[in-house]
Amino acid sequence: MVKIRAYENVWDALEDNPAERASLTIRSELMIALEGAVERWKITQKQAAARLGITQPRLNDLLKGRINKFSLDALVDLATRAGLSVTVKVKKQAA
Repeated sequence: MVKIRAYENVWDALEDNPAERASLTIRSELMIALEGAVERWKITQKQAAARLGITQPRLNDLLKGRINKFSLDALVDLATRAGLSVTVKVKKQAA
């Protein structure tokens, strides 16, 4: 009998280290929010990159989901430049 396991998100399934798992989860949420913001602007990638203060290849990395190329700090900075409000919610882990 195969035991099927459900996960809250993909990082829970892929990453054993809890700290890295949390970082990947937050970074992916920020990247998704940034991609949505860029799409809503309805401008070219060149214009969006300029608006965010990054190069077009860097924007392409963001839009392609290359999470390993972005630190949490960098994504928070980009979100702020994109006019997004970033908040952190900290809660005690379940035992």
